[in-house]
Amino acid sequence: MIETLKNAFRNKDIRKKIILTLLLLLLFRVGCYIPIPGLTRDTFASAVTGNDFLALMSGITGSALANGTLFALGIGPYINSSIIMQLLTVGIPALERLSKQGEEGRKKITNITRLVTIILAIIQSVGIIVLFGQNEGAINTAYFGNVPGGIGETGAMWIAGIFMTVVYTAGSCLVMWIGERITEYGVGNGISMIIFIGILSTAGTTIVGKFETAFTNIPNNLSELWSILAFVVIAVLIFFAIVYVDLAERRIPVQYAKQVRGTKMYGGQSSVIPMKISGSGVMPLIFAYAIISFPSMIMSLVPNWSDELDWWTTQFQQGPNGTGIYYILVLCVLIFVFSFFYAQIQFNPEDVSRNIQQNGGFIQGIRPGKPTAEYLSRINKRITLFGAIFLTLVAFVPSIAFSWAGDDLVNVFSTTGILIVVSVALEFDKQLQSQILMKNYKGFLK
Repeated sequence: MIETLKNAFRNKDIRKKIILTLLLLLLFRVGCYIPIPGLTRDTFASAVTGNDFLALMSGITGSALANGTLFALGIGPYINSSIIMQLLTVGIPALERLSKQGEEGRKKITNITRLVTIILAIIQSVGIIVLFGQNEGAINTAYFGNVPGGIGETGAMWIAGIFMTVVYTAGSCLVMWIGERITEYGVGNGISMIIFIGILSTAGTTIVGKFETAFTNIPNNLSELWSILAFVVIAVLIFFAIVYVDLAERRIPVQYAKQVRGTKMYGGQSSVIPMKISGSGVMPLIFAYAIISFPSMIMSLVPNWSDELDWWTTQFQQGPNGTGIYYILVLCVLIFVFSFFYAQIQFNPEDVSRNIQQNGGFIQGIRPGKPTAEYLSRINKRITLFGAIFLTLVAFVPSIAFSWAGDDLVNVFSTTGILIVVSVALEFDKQLQSQILMKNYKGFLK
């Protein structure tokens, strides 16, 4: 990775892309600290940290959601919109045909994705205002009610709701614009880079605060230093294990028959079909956390469901270190379901088998056509099973391991955050290597 960065900075064009990417990411971080008038930060933050899914989203946004700043929604609406469009493209024939129309079709799908992003941002903004408006003091109605003539508390709440909806929606659109600019003019994969920086900034703030506490009075805070050391060792081991599994893949050899066309002979080469164990990435975990946290959000909006909300919180919000056995079981089932669901979307054995057969290829020992599709489907299910088991372990093992280093360090890296950081870092390294290779290839031709 370090050698790749050195080679990248030696090239003028790639160096400009890296600098532009850093400037855009700096712009994103500045927006995460711009406060929204009329919010009580401490009350708003406590309401966010009390919900597991909102705490996860706050970690992805670099604590912008907990602080109620301009970029509180972060890139979340755009991610949800992209996921929805992926699912609709598979289920709706018109969108599927549009996705196969080349660059023009992709532009139309991108515009639709942006419109869906705005709609989702409005919905999420309204949900946040309604949810946190029930917490006394979270929204300062006196700030919005200080207008000539007096509008009352109800009128102030309406003005606050409209104002915050507009601001949060605009902030989400600005984050989407920053991500697209990074993808187009920067290193690439801007959406993932924004999530990556948000998670690292949240973790970095917590770790820096821990160091400040430890070094304030070293003789009396030796236990704090030992807990930081234990955290670093455990984090390195967990990241090493995740990288090892993330890079693991099953390579299926494919042999292409020789074909004579005119006076030339084509084919006769061998290739492989790489199938990664963690091919679905972190999406099954995000879906699982969203589904299991959605009922609590709905119950909190209904005033007469306080008893049901207390029962749900007791059973489904305590995680592996508590007594919420239902939380563990339901989360494991959801991870397995979404892992297989997402694997079916990403990898289609029939299409792969058809492409192999059309190009004169075959898998040794397997007949072309339907037997090849069945063989690939069987392997894909086995790999997906191991990937689901891996994601289940990642969902619980890190929090248990980090608890040995101290209770205040458990939430430095969320389980989903660890996977995102590893995946984005590896993808960033691959993108730099490909751009370096392309630049060197062009120089060789000159």
